[in-house]
Amino acid sequence: MDLSQETEDFLRESVEYTLGLPVSTRTLQLKVRASEEAQQHLKNQYHSLQSKLKEKEDLIELARSEATLNAQAVKKFVEENQKLAAECMNLLGQCKKWERECKLYERDREALMDFGNEADERAMVAESRVAELKEEVKALSEELQSYKYHSEAQSVGTSSQDTAAEQTLLDSLLAAAIGKDEYSSIAHSFLTVNSGNDYCEEMLKLWNRGGLSPVAQKVLALMAEFKSLENDKDHLRVNLNTAEDEVNVLFEQNKILDEENKKLMRQLHREKHMSGSGGKHSASSSTKGNKRKCSPKLCSDEVEKKIDFGNVDAVRLPLSPLQCSPERRMLKK
Repeated sequence: MDLSQETEDFLRESVEYTLGLPVSTRTLQLKVRASEEAQQHLKNQYHSLQSKLKEKEDLIELARSEATLNAQAVKKFVEENQKLAAECMNLLGQCKKWERECKLYERDREALMDFGNEADERAMVAESRVAELKEEVKALSEELQSYKYHSEAQSVGTSSQDTAAEQTLLDSLLAAAIGKDEYSSIAHSFLTVNSGNDYCEEMLKLWNRGGLSPVAQKVLALMAEFKSLENDKDHLRVNLNTAEDEVNVLFEQNKILDEENKKLMRQLHREKHMSGSGGKHSASSSTKGNKRKCSPKLCSDEVEKKIDFGNVDAVRLPLSPLQCSPERRMLKK
């Protein structure tokens, strides 16, 4: 069997080494060359391993920096979630507050509607009463004119008994129309209040000089009652108009509050959705997209701007008095 030259050399050197014969120079040179090649190969492997180790150290350092950034991003994300939760609680409180305000405005609106209906009914009653009093005053004026005409035409030949009976009937009719016993004080108060009128001033002078007849006093008391009812009718009309205006204002404010409440509820649902979906993202994605479209402070400022509805507690004008006017109080004394 033919062996290769290297195999033969190896066998021969092994035999010589076993027998204790000296090794040839060529063999030593080959061993030195093989040793140098192995050393060079080890050096190359050493440099390669050093470069790979440096790359791994760089990768470890990069991973550490990324882990630090991720930890910071997670911490920031947790803080933002806490702020969003606080904002949601604030929005819930504000929603409940505005719901209570809406209920109060709704109750005020219903009360004003009831008051407007009641004022309308009272105005209709007052108008009917004024119409009745006008008819009574007209009838009494006609009776008075007829009485004056008959008294002047029949001054001669008319018995004192008929005159007294006619006077008694007229007094009874006026007393029934007025329905009060204090007609004298009412008539005097009416003349005092309307003293700016020339006729009232003259009648007041006549009263102060010698007094007026009971018939004239009762007619003046009836006129005072008629004037008071007219004033009540005007006050009721003013109150009705004021109540209608306030009902319209409350209706508009209620609509505005309803719209703002819907906006706040939508904003609250969006914030809840953002808060719920934010926890599902990984830390690396949070570092890449750590720029938010709007910070919690800006969102809260925007919500506060939306909540600013203007001056909803505007000063309301008081209603006109009905039974507390100066003329009414003076006539009631």
